[in-house]
Amino acid sequence: MAQDKLFGFSFARIYPLYVTKVERKGHTSEEVDQVITWLTGYDEAGLQEAIASGIDLETFFAQAPAMNPDATLITGLICGIRVEEIDDPLMQKIRYMDKLVDEVARGKKMTSILRGQAAAVR
Repeated sequence: MAQDKLFGFSFARIYPLYVTKVERKGHTSEEVDQVITWLTGYDEAGLQEAIASGIDLETFFAQAPAMNPDATLITGLICGIRVEEIDDPLMQKIRYMDKLVDEVARGKKMTSILRGQAAAVR
């Protein structure tokens, strides 16, 4: 199943694609890190460890220190599907992350991307 294949992708494979996407639009890898840490609770060292270890997306989210409870406020379309209507919890988390990175690339304000929370200086 294609969905299972996505779950097996390493975070290290996906992360540079996110960075490339936002950098093409004039944004930074720090902004990508900020939205991923907001979503998952990883700190910078944890993100770097996830990249270095090559863990898959399923493990990345299973080991996430603290999924942000405000993630449920993420709505809209990603790949033609409403993220709030995705049944599979892991797929929904992956699509939440995709949606946040898309919002960075589109130039939304960080306070809006983080669903109203003040953009913390890291």
